[in-house]
Amino acid sequence: MGCGFGWHCRYAREQQAAAVVGVDISEKMLERARNTTHDPAITYIQQAIEDIDFTADSFDVVISSLALHYVAAYEVVCHKVYDCLKSGGTFALSVEHPVFTANAAQDWYYDAQGTRLHWPVDRYQAEGLRKTRFLDTDVIKYHRTVATLLNTLLAVGFSIRHISEPQPSPEIIEQYPEMRDETRRPIFLMMSVVKP
Repeated sequence: MGCGFGWHCRYAREQQAAAVVGVDISEKMLERARNTTHDPAITYIQQAIEDIDFTADSFDVVISSLALHYVAAYEVVCHKVYDCLKSGGTFALSVEHPVFTANAAQDWYYDAQGTRLHWPVDRYQAEGLRKTRFLDTDVIKYHRTVATLLNTLLAVGFSIRHISEPQPSPEIIEQYPEMRDETRRPIFLMMSVVKP
C-alpha cells in the first residue's frame, strides 16, 4: 500500500512471494513502477489506500512503507487490511515518527550561526492535519500519537509482534557524517502486527 516506484513489490517477489499487488494513488509513480518491473506476478493498481476493497483472507502479508501518514482514514485502512489478511497474516507498516510529524515545520531549531540545537516537539497531543513541505512540494500529512497508532491496531484485532524506531548504523554515519543528527530524534516508527 503506497507502493510508489514498486521497490517493495519487487523485493517481495525476490523473497519468493507467489504474487504481489501494489497500490498507489500516483499515476506517475505507478508508470515508473510498471516501466521498471518485468514480472507478470506483480500487478499495480492506481487507487487511494483508503479505497482498497480486497476479498477477505486474500493476503499473507500487507506492507505499507511511509505512506499512512498521508492518509486521513487510518482506522478505516487498518480495518480493511485486517479483513483482507489471512489468519496468521502480517501487516508491516512504517510511518514518519510522531515526534517528527508533531510540528508542521519539520525542521531543527537553529542558533544564530545555523547550528542545529534541538528538534522541536510542539502540539504533539493535537492530532490531525499538518501542512508541510516535502522535496520542495506542499503536502498534507496527518499527525497521530504513538498511542493512537498502536491502540488503533490493537482495537482492530491485531497483535503486536515488533516495534522499531530505527536510526543510522555506525557504518552509515561513518560513510555519511551528516547522518549523525538522525540519532538525536526518531524519524521513523516501524510496526509489525499479526492477525490472530
